Amino acid sequence: MRAYYFDNEPTDQRLPHDYDPSRPVDVETLGKIGVLYWKVPVEGYLPEIDAIAAKRNYKNRDTINVTKEGLGDQYEAKIKSFFEEHMHEDEEIRYILSGSGYFDVREHPKDQWVRIAVAPGDLLVLPAGIYHRFTLDTENKIQALRLFKDEPKWTPLNRSSETDGNTHRIDYRGYHI
Repeated sequence: MRAYYFDNEPTDQRLPHDYDPSRPVDVETLGKIGVLYWKVPVEGYLPEIDAIAAKRNYKNRDTINVTKEGLGDQYEAKIKSFFEEHMHEDEEIRYILSGSGYFDVREHPKDQWVRIAVAPGDLLVLPAGIYHRFTLDTENKIQALRLFKDEPKWTPLNRSSETDGNTHRIDYRGYHI
């Protein structure tokens, strides 16, 4: 995992979008905005993932393949929807099994994008209420284990004045100021 401030240049979203020189963001700063991170080697990962899941009450899981082959006719629409700025009313938990991509999160209260480059072995937890988005990198493929506290669901709430008033967003802002 490597995190840094996103340069906001209007080019391909799959490019690194890093400043030159880079403006890195450390794990401690991510923690202040509620983003949690673990490095869990993919080989033999199951016992450690199971332990983290038990400790954090993640009861369900599934695997997603974000590739043209894995998503078929839905590929373009899914890639577009993943990159729309949104929040969830639940944590978003992803453990990267193969491939790579980027999670962009809004640093609160500055509202700047922080880009988090993820690769195999990275476990990322985004808190409920944080504005974020996801994109593949130029390799165009990622396989991730998704963990859930309850039944698997992925309901994005795109950023708007309505989501700004969502109780999960308000709770997030109140906690991460």
